[in-house]
Amino acid sequence: MSTPKGIPSVDLSKFVNGTQEEKNTFVADLGKAYEDIGFVAVKNHGINESIVANLYKDIKEFFALEESIKKKYEIEGIGGQRGYTSFGKEHAKGMKAGDLKEFWHFGQFVEDKDPIEKEYPDNVAVEELPAFLPTGKKAYQAFEDTGRHMLRAIALFLGLEEEYFNPHIHNGNSILRPIHYPPITGEVELGAVRAGAHEDINLITLLVGASADGLQVLNKNSEWVSVTEIQDHIVVNVGDMLQRLTNNRLKSTTHRVTNPPKELMGTSRYSVPFFLHPRSDMKLNCLPSCITENNPKQYEDITAGDYLMERLKEIGLVK
Repeated sequence: MSTPKGIPSVDLSKFVNGTQEEKNTFVADLGKAYEDIGFVAVKNHGINESIVANLYKDIKEFFALEESIKKKYEIEGIGGQRGYTSFGKEHAKGMKAGDLKEFWHFGQFVEDKDPIEKEYPDNVAVEELPAFLPTGKKAYQAFEDTGRHMLRAIALFLGLEEEYFNPHIHNGNSILRPIHYPPITGEVELGAVRAGAHEDINLITLLVGASADGLQVLNKNSEWVSVTEIQDHIVVNVGDMLQRLTNNRLKSTTHRVTNPPKELMGTSRYSVPFFLHPRSDMKLNCLPSCITENNPKQYEDITAGDYLMERLKEIGLVK
């Protein structure tokens, strides 16, 4: 099994199935990584290889469809929450140039008659690819299970009850986003890159199996570090909601996806991040245990739903 470069590696099986000592070590190692750089690579993460393989096969088939077909699934008026978002629509906060990507959104599958279902648009089936939505659902639920374990460990590191996050993420507003970065074949807008430098909005992000290099994270010394050799691992990073909740104790690290070198400009890149969001009514008020004399409260009180809307406007998905 390869060891990732640039970010620490942890073994989730030690937390889920290990001894108490192994569990404690996992919590400490994860917390230190999230305080230092905000990213970890996770092995033995529990997401079945066949689920990932089927997902990548299906998303490549979808993005290979004619543009006119894909556009049928771009739904106006919902801020890109479900279905297709066409090339260049999203941009990093503070950037004018659109990112050089197109993507799809799978959202929550509410199956227990929870009233929160009314808050969410329906997931979108692709008539040309009948397996696309069922494949997305399997992947979504696998990512969600792994994310739940990661948040249990984070809760323990913060001195909270292990199940602290569970009610907040049950039927939460999480998003599974298959992304296609098409070949770069001509002149691009000044400043346009595959994904501009940004921080994620959510609690944590889980990323599996990017098809090519390009992901870079900004370390404490303001140096861009390439994240490579992530076979058999997923990458899990802190988002702004968790940084806000912990009053900057855990770091939502700036990251980007760079354009490929000239000899690889004609190739596509695919990746699938899972943005784990809580329910809209979760309060992101700074935890009292994370407010100290040396680290006074940094943020105003806000709910996850209101914060998400602020950020979607900043990145151009909501007008």
